[in-house]
Amino acid sequence: MATIKTRDGTEIFYKDWGSKDAQPILFSHGWPLSGDAWAAQMLFFGTQGYRVIAHDRRGHGRSGQPWDGNNMDQYADDLAELIEHLDLKNLVLIGHSTGGGEITHYVGRHGTGRVGKMVLVGAVPPLMLKTETNPEGTPLEVFDGIRKGTAGDRSQFFKDLTMPFYGFNKDGAKINEGLRESFWLQGMMGSIKGEYDCVREFSEVDYTEDLRKIDKPTLVIHGDADQIVPIAAAGLKSAKIVKGAQLKVYPGAPHGLAETLADTFNADVLAFIKD
Repeated sequence: MATIKTRDGTEIFYKDWGSKDAQPILFSHGWPLSGDAWAAQMLFFGTQGYRVIAHDRRGHGRSGQPWDGNNMDQYADDLAELIEHLDLKNLVLIGHSTGGGEITHYVGRHGTGRVGKMVLVGAVPPLMLKTETNPEGTPLEVFDGIRKGTAGDRSQFFKDLTMPFYGFNKDGAKINEGLRESFWLQGMMGSIKGEYDCVREFSEVDYTEDLRKIDKPTLVIHGDADQIVPIAAAGLKSAKIVKGAQLKVYPGAPHGLAETLADTFNADVLAFIKD
């Protein structure tokens, strides 16, 4: 059990595997999960000779559960403290969903001096919320529903959420009950207050300016059947904003594609890192 204590006294849990001399890859998880969501990637890239790191965002997983500070500025600053504590250099940052917002905002606040490459997977940038200038976004009522479900009966809400998250609600889909239970367990480990607060951070924060500050090779991966973070408002736009970004669209893939299509995803990311 490894943790750091941030400047405001919050403990951040992290896993750090592999040789300290190897190129580091840091994985940032989606909502309401934890670093365990990256288990398949941690094993795969670790066996490929990389140093692999995954943390639990504050309010999630095994990290501290403060009442305050559950916002993207603080998430990005926590990440900066972890990266500096481990003295990571030429770092590959990989972020899924909310984690994509986290690593993007990290760059916006702390720059790319320690970063080698970035991968955004089903990531929330540039902006999930539907507005007059972002008509492809998701209406606020949807996020209000997520808040209501989290506050009212998060146990059942998280179980129900696994169906669209992994595309298990599609005709002919093979439901993986173990994956659903893993999602539920990770979600229930977190703080209901932290998870409730985080809904605003993944839905209403505009990451456009952060994306413009990315000056490292970036791969954007998104499923065109993503029911949680629709591709039109997210991956397609981010790939245009980040200078020189590569876009890889997975036909028919759901939001949680790194878990449902781990072999394909891992191979694509490995090729990008090695390129």
